[in-house]
Order: sequence, then C-alpha cells, then structure tokens
Amino acid sequence: MLLEFTLGLDCQDILHAMLEAILADRDARSIAALARDLDVPVATAHRQVTTLVAEAYLVRLPGGRLGPGPRLLALLQLVDEKQVIATAAAPVLHRLAARLRCVVQLGTLENDMVTYRIKTGRGAGDLFTKVGLQLEAYCSGIGKVLLAHLPEAEREAYLSAGPFPALTTHTITEPDRLREELVKVRLQGFAQDREEVAEDLFCLAVPIRTATDHPLAAISVSRTSAARASQSEARVLAMLKDAASDISCQLMPQTGHAAKR
Repeated sequence: MLLEFTLGLDCQDILHAMLEAILADRDARSIAALARDLDVPVATAHRQVTTLVAEAYLVRLPGGRLGPGPRLLALLQLVDEKQVIATAAAPVLHRLAARLRCVVQLGTLENDMVTYRIKTGRGAGDLFTKVGLQLEAYCSGIGKVLLAHLPEAEREAYLSAGPFPALTTHTITEPDRLREELVKVRLQGFAQDREEVAEDLFCLAVPIRTATDHPLAAISVSRTSAARASQSEARVLAMLKDAASDISCQLMPQTGHAAKR
C-alpha cells in the first residue's frame, strides 16, 4: 500500500523529514538524536522509521545504520534529474529568448561533453547546435561553466587530456590557460565563448543552482557580433542570471528567495 494512503498529511510531513534526515546523516546518529533535531517526538520517529523499512524505502544495514531500500533506489532510477531541470527551465528560456531576440540554450555535462537539451529563439535554425547534440566542453560557454564547477579531481582529470583541438583561432587549447579560464569563470559566476566554437559566434553562460553541490546544468545566450553591438552586455548577463535564478526557484522553492538574492 502506498505511503500516502497509509498515513495522514501531518504524518507524511514527518516521515518525509525523517527520510531526508536519515539519508543525509553521515555520523550514524540515533533515531532519537535525529528526532530531536527535527523537533519530532522520539516515539513518532521510531514509528515512521518502522514504516519506511516495512515499505522498503529504507533498509537496516550492519551496525544498526539505515540506508536507502530497494523501493527508493528503484524510484531514483526513474528520475533523470537533468531532464527535470530542463523541463522546469523551458518556459523561462522561451521568454528570455523572445525578450533578447536571440538563441538561448540549456546544456548538461555527460562523459566530458556538453549535451544540448533546450534550444530556442530567433535564429535557432541557423545555429549548428541542436537538441541532443553533444559538443566539446572546453570551448563553449556552457561547457566552461560546468567544467569550472566540477570537483577539483574531476576537473584536473579532464584537463590532463589536453592540449585540445582548436576549432577556431580563438579556441583555448592549452590546459594551463584553460585552467586559468575556469578559475575565472568560477569566481565571476559566468563564462564567455569568444568565437571559440565558431567564427562570429559569442556566448554568455551561467549555472543553474540546485540542491546539489555542483550545478548540473547551465544556460547560455548566443549572438553574432552584430547582435552584440545592439545590446548592452551587462543587461544581457543580468537577464541571463535572473532567468537562472527563476529556474532555481522552481527547483528549490523552499530556498528560492535566497537563491534570487
């Protein structure tokens, strides 16, 4: 029987809080300690844990610890978190593209390549990228953002594969130069592609923040030199950041206000 049919609304809230606390706990604290942190009666917490174990959302591990059960793991396999982000982002990016009258895209990182999941806006058909296409990460705005926010060991493993092929005379190919670029991207909060993928193509990109430590997706605005000359770079970047914050608010409603500041 599904949990929502076996529990009342208040009990569901407590159960969800307990499930999150148990899965996030790294110190193997007791159920009583977790219950105190959540301001939940200890007896109630134990009943909820018993229910979660009985429903196979949790399992008891050696040493008394609790871990994700087969039912929870099966549910997680059905979720493509990156596609969830893309779905939430789509209407925001359509509006942004209409306001800027240029191409707006969303991409994620898979196997060291950028996968484009959204492409919208005026001139979208003329740009060589397309939804589902993969592009090298080192030369694109989206790729630089996602590389810059990788854990250091993963980022260094990526850089060790260099030098990288030059797609234009502007492409950064040397690992040391790319490392410096990625540090800059991380500090300033956005990335630029200055004709590094194709001549007369300029991109600005920013990360989409979620509950994970490292952004799983980034969005970009792509323009020609003529289009750039007609728009304030600072205004475009501000609008891009606002769009990313709007998407983050949808994905993290409980912290959305903080995300927009």
